[in-house]
Amino acid sequence: MTTMQDLAVPAVINILVTFASLLAFALLRSQPINDRVYLPKSYINGRRRSTRSSEGLGPKLVNLKLTTFVKFLNSIPEALEKEKEDIIKHDGVDSAAYLRLYLLGLKMFVPIAFVAILVLVPVNVCGSTISFLGKNALQNDIDKLSISNVSPGSQKFWFHVGAAYIFTLWTCFLLYQEYSSIAQTRSQFLTSKERRAEPFTVIVRNVPSGSESSTKEVHRFFLKHYRSHYREHQVAYNVNKLIKLVEERKSHNNWLDYCQRIERTSGAQPTCRTGFLGLFGRRVGSIDYHKQKIDVLRNKIYMENQKVRNDPKATLPVAFVSFNSRLGAALCAQTHSLTDLVADERDVYWQNLTIPFVSLIIRRLVIEVSKVALMVFYMIPIVFAQSLANLDGLAKISPFLTPVNEPKVIKSLLQGFLPGLALKIFLFFLPTILTAMSIAEGHVLLSKIDMIAADKHYSFMLVNVFLGSIVSGTVFQQLSSFPHQPPSEIAKTIGVSVPTKATFFITYIMLDGWSAVATVLLRTKSLALYHLRTEKDREQAMEQENIGIPENLPRLHLYFLLGLVYAVVSPILLPFVIIFFGLGFLVYRHQIINVYDPQYDSIAAFWPHVHESIMTSLITSHFHLIILLSTKKAPSTPLLTILLMLTIGFRNYCRKIFEPTFSKHPVEETKTTDTDEPEAEAKLKAAAKGTVELEAEPVLKLRPWLDGAYLHPIFRVVDDLMKREASSLRREDSDSPVSAPITGAAHDLGHQRDASGRRADCSPSPSISELSSPSPQYYKFGYV
Repeated sequence: MTTMQDLAVPAVINILVTFASLLAFALLRSQPINDRVYLPKSYINGRRRSTRSSEGLGPKLVNLKLTTFVKFLNSIPEALEKEKEDIIKHDGVDSAAYLRLYLLGLKMFVPIAFVAILVLVPVNVCGSTISFLGKNALQNDIDKLSISNVSPGSQKFWFHVGAAYIFTLWTCFLLYQEYSSIAQTRSQFLTSKERRAEPFTVIVRNVPSGSESSTKEVHRFFLKHYRSHYREHQVAYNVNKLIKLVEERKSHNNWLDYCQRIERTSGAQPTCRTGFLGLFGRRVGSIDYHKQKIDVLRNKIYMENQKVRNDPKATLPVAFVSFNSRLGAALCAQTHSLTDLVADERDVYWQNLTIPFVSLIIRRLVIEVSKVALMVFYMIPIVFAQSLANLDGLAKISPFLTPVNEPKVIKSLLQGFLPGLALKIFLFFLPTILTAMSIAEGHVLLSKIDMIAADKHYSFMLVNVFLGSIVSGTVFQQLSSFPHQPPSEIAKTIGVSVPTKATFFITYIMLDGWSAVATVLLRTKSLALYHLRTEKDREQAMEQENIGIPENLPRLHLYFLLGLVYAVVSPILLPFVIIFFGLGFLVYRHQIINVYDPQYDSIAAFWPHVHESIMTSLITSHFHLIILLSTKKAPSTPLLTILLMLTIGFRNYCRKIFEPTFSKHPVEETKTTDTDEPEAEAKLKAAAKGTVELEAEPVLKLRPWLDGAYLHPIFRVVDDLMKREASSLRREDSDSPVSAPITGAAHDLGHQRDASGRRADCSPSPSISELSSPSPQYYKFGYV
């Protein structure tokens, strides 16, 4: 069992790691050479220019003044002063909503901790149950601060039931207030005057494909059923091969840059082998080899690009349908099956568009079975971590472990620090695995993939980390007494010992919620990759990071769960949770403002999942308290059943009131926004009656936002590079009387940013005259 001394060792270690990370961040960020790592958004937005100088290591590269190492503290007040509207404008609604979660945790647990520590802790200390069970249970001074120390049948449990009612009312009030605020922000953003393509577009699956007539059939269907609102649709294309060619060419570009850099620095031309993995085949000059490969891939990319654009069989059974009004998109999404609202054109996960619709059910069934199997497998590391945290209990039945427990420092390290570290290591790859499983289910929106992965991750946190740790830890803790106790005594022992697992979660919070959050500022991986890159890549390429919904959202949910469950039974855990929310708010606010570049903006579509997870945590705390007080034979236990029913009713009420705002676009709001001009309203009504045809350019003037908005980004990259190389070739023709052919020398036109914000590379076409070739008629249909 973890003692106070066992807690002191991990506390010292994690506090030192936290402060060391902040100091290292101060030193690294104060160096101008690292500006692109720690302030990348300033370069993306054009607020900063290159800090590199050809005159050597001077003030522009290295800052040697000691007084500037603490200037990073100035960024904290600046980050705190930035308004929510500014964050929404520059970073998106998702970023603002994510930061609201940390503020919600502070607003929720600071008052709860004040009341719990002021009222419940003195009540618990006055009990004597832990002393009474001293021979049968492992205990420490921390356990005397928990509800386990209150005698069975005591009238003191009325304080705990009253606190449960107060904490629940306060939590529900805050959740309702935040849900209402986020829903209002989402509605205002969707109905704002600023025109964007997403409120007017839905994605429809299982549409006819494979021929020109099938694509026209899609046009006729929506023209028939949504005549007064339908504008156009954009079919999706299977461009997987084209993407593969582009990525392969980009790889050769990078190798060519690297080889040219080696040649400049060493004076010797590097060589390579042309066979498998560069290990077999004849040896050739690397520069000439990669140039030749780039030339070959340039022609392949051009041919594949033309094939995809002109072959009806390259179309997929997916279409992006755009309407003249938000009302039309909302009606289609709510009345037509197999549709999804598109929150952002960058939100589309293009690779999954090629998955046949009929296979989705089978895929999701297989993934659910795999998730259950993975949860069972992950109980092994949970049990292992709990075995480290309960060496005292194991030593009683395994005497050979007694020498390990004798040195107090080693025992404190094993029981206090290693269990949390082991659990953190075992959970490190879990978000990646769950995200891959969510992708395999076939969802076509990145926001939906992230939310489903986050839900799966939270299931692991609830079942494995929380419940698994409590059950396995209790078994290890009381293992020596179980064989000699009747069933009634075993239940009593478990009921008393469950709150004592707060010590394990305290050590885990210090590791995962303090040290791990502080190290986020260092960006160790990005820093290393940045300095290993070539000079050209340093100027053009920066690692793009986002909030990390599948990883960070379940972590927040776990701390809400721990805070709500242990607020009544062991309030000593609450200060550690509060420190996490405060530190996390400062760290992630800095990262969102200066570092993170959102890949998409779902307009806080994940908030219903947040609300549901916190409500699940609250209901779990009620169940836990009911079971605990039942074993304690508390006379006030029936009142908790009433509280549980009221909490479930509040959850269902919030579902009916707020969830439609996030799953659908409200028809009333979209209609009010789209028809705010009398002329627009009159034309829409006339068109609905069939008396007037809508003009080619409607009143809302959506063409600049809808044209090409949902064309695969790879087409835009290819077209842009074609035009750039054509322009370069024209300049060469003007300088030379003889037209020069296009060669691989123009490979450095790559590294362009595509529409989704990711870096991409491509090759130009070999003919200028073909640049103006029009797309086929079935490429996009519009109702004009």
